Amino acid sequence: MSYRSLLCVAGAGFFPLGFLARLPYATSALSTLILLQAATHSYAFAGLAGATQNIAIAVGGPLAGAMTDRYGHRTVGVVAAIANLAAWTALLAASHGSRASMLATAALVGLTQPQVGPLVRVHWSRLVQSRDEHHLLSPALSYEASADELSFVAGPACVGLLASLSPLAPAVATMALLTASTLPFAFIYAHRTTRRQPSGRQDKPYLPRRPLAVMFLAMAAMGAIFGSVQTAVTVYADSIDEPGVSGLVYAEFGIGSALAGAACAWLPRKFSLRARYVAFAAVLCTGMLILFCGAQLVSVPAAVAVASFTVAPYMISLYALTERLAPAERAALAMTVLCAGGPLGTAAGQAVSGSLAATHGVDGALLVALVVAAGALLLALSASLADRHRDIWIIEDEGVSRLQS
Repeated sequence: MSYRSLLCVAGAGFFPLGFLARLPYATSALSTLILLQAATHSYAFAGLAGATQNIAIAVGGPLAGAMTDRYGHRTVGVVAAIANLAAWTALLAASHGSRASMLATAALVGLTQPQVGPLVRVHWSRLVQSRDEHHLLSPALSYEASADELSFVAGPACVGLLASLSPLAPAVATMALLTASTLPFAFIYAHRTTRRQPSGRQDKPYLPRRPLAVMFLAMAAMGAIFGSVQTAVTVYADSIDEPGVSGLVYAEFGIGSALAGAACAWLPRKFSLRARYVAFAAVLCTGMLILFCGAQLVSVPAAVAVASFTVAPYMISLYALTERLAPAERAALAMTVLCAGGPLGTAAGQAVSGSLAATHGVDGALLVALVVAAGALLLALSASLADRHRDIWIIEDEGVSRLQS
């Protein structure tokens, strides 16, 4: 019933176009890796360029969020799509040039990456508020989590198929998606709930820094888990001499997470946001323990399939808390700051797990995921305890009391 109501609120065309619009984010990193490895014949350089691109995404996201709060979703969304298209064109040209130009243009691609995922969540928040249908925010965030996960299954799968034709094909396809979906999605839908802030206004609404920092660190932990699991399944595939299996096993991770995310729409409203955050952090930690032990006792694919169901509920709780914490005039900045933790965490998780995997194999990589998940649980418990002592924030069903910066 909840998802049927979302169709009525947003319109049927919003969903397929919105899904396609986020695919460039899911294809960007792998497309860059394939393009630059083919150009330089160096996995090390391609990996360095990918890491640079991830850092640039983390930097560019909050900048895009701040500009969105000031100039509106439609303007920033359209400009970002066009700028990213130009950056991809520059990267294709640079792939025939020096490594320095490749690195610079890869960073430019990351810096201009359209922030469809975080900003569409702000769109939902404002849309349901404008219609006084606040009960639809939870299913909307659940849908977005599922759509994100599925995009990271479909995107890399398509890149893999296109790469068999030409190393240029994934980059060209990403550019085609930007033109045919990301740009029109921003133009058609993003303007409906934009609240442009007058340029002369100086007294910006309060944005609580401490709770936002907690959310950023929590998302960075999630990114590190993604990075370590990616490393683990890659090592597993190499160990059985079936490199193609890594994509299939990691796809399990995305599919299970998407299903769990979709199910979160039916969580009872009495299950508060603070309780969800702590509970799902514990569930995530349990999932990574199952993954670590199951990979040794049963098999990596089976353990990944079970653990995948513990991911999306945790991420949805972070998005919901951030949406509740931020004033409407600065919601885009808050959401993009939250999401900036993802690529930074992924890069760190890949670096650390890759080092451990070199000496301890799959178990070393998965140990990183378990340790990070335990840290995420401790962070959630600490934030909840500080909340009760009125040190950071108080989340109530009807809103937020901002106490300290």
